[in-house]
Amino acid sequence: MKIENKRLPAEWERQESVMLTYPHKNSDWICCLDEIKKSYKEIIKAISKYEKCLVICDDINLVKNELKEIVNKNILFIQAKTNDTWIRDYGAIDMIYNNEIISYDFIFNGWGEKFDATLDNQINKILDEKNIFINKIKSFDFVLEGGSIDSNGDGILLTTSKCLLEKHRNPNKNKMEIENFLKDIFNLKQIIWLNHGYLKGDDTDSHIDTLARFLDKKTIAYIKCYDEKDEHYKELSLMEEELKQTNFNLIPLPMPSAKYYNNERVPATYLNFLFINNALLVPTYQDKKDKYVIYFFRSFYKNLDIIPIDSTILIREHGSIHCSTMNKITKLKDIF
Repeated sequence: MKIENKRLPAEWERQESVMLTYPHKNSDWICCLDEIKKSYKEIIKAISKYEKCLVICDDINLVKNELKEIVNKNILFIQAKTNDTWIRDYGAIDMIYNNEIISYDFIFNGWGEKFDATLDNQINKILDEKNIFINKIKSFDFVLEGGSIDSNGDGILLTTSKCLLEKHRNPNKNKMEIENFLKDIFNLKQIIWLNHGYLKGDDTDSHIDTLARFLDKKTIAYIKCYDEKDEHYKELSLMEEELKQTNFNLIPLPMPSAKYYNNERVPATYLNFLFINNALLVPTYQDKKDKYVIYFFRSFYKNLDIIPIDSTILIREHGSIHCSTMNKITKLKDIF
């Protein structure tokens, strides 16, 4: 069968829903469960104003009750057990395939076997068994996290060597084998590998969605450190030099000032934003640079509503808005 149209869409393209996993007592959020639930409530409320939001619940009745003040027709609930909430990294990735949609299900092994991910790794198969989405999934014997890749929708993929080549993910494949595999399944023209860049406190081995993101087909925004005394300065400067070797327009976004939780620095970044239909959710950190970043996005995306989301609680567990969500272009079945 001839493949007329096979591509990995950009996240700013039209989508059907956003999927997320609501924090529960058996996740790492037990330390601050009430606080993080307030953050998720804000995210769910914002998403559901523009499109459907599928909320995966450890206890569906409990979650429905906790969200009763904001429940509307766009907020949908499904019960399933999970280890944690970072669904960007274990949610299925939607592909456009012969003008239809197929979801790719990869192995999730807790960011290189750092944490138990037994339940999270099964969530896509569970959703498929429950007939949540119209399309079917295709599973691969390959470890890949959604936060580790970013697509411009036109055959270019942005990623980092530190993550994709980390020895506990796909130890039997070298860089060339991984690149050929990704080019084949995603029908890519090019993969941009960044060899530099990291954030202190990041558990993911430098996911691209904390460091650099496509803003449109020809533009990349990236995190920039202006403080020469900061531990990130050298690595992020080297990453900037790598990006300058590409043919893309580049826009630096500043690092927030250093943020700490339990005396450890946490990976605050403005790059962990989320595209939804007609809007952009932007993480803020009660930082003096928040206003500049919001102003930038409002200037760059004049056709989108720019919605600041306080993410100071989210980064306690080393993630932010994008990490917490997975955009879906496949339609939901009418079972809710």
